[in-house]
Amino acid sequence: MKKYIISDPNILGGTPIIAGTRIPAKRILYLFRDGYTIEAIHEDYPQLSVEVIDKVIDEIIQNLEACRA
Repeated sequence: MKKYIISDPNILGGTPIIAGTRIPAKRILYLFRDGYTIEAIHEDYPQLSVEVIDKVIDEIIQNLEACRA
């Protein structure tokens, strides 16, 4: 599976970001929590395709589920 969220100590001090960007992954979560749709997030961040935003959310969920195991 492709990783959509990466952490690099040289980018934003190691904050998890969306691969190929400097957008913190948590920003997507905050927008989603605030009621933004994937399409609305795409409008705010047009450099992210709808598919990538969906995959980022999926990866966050998978990471959270792995923490429970």
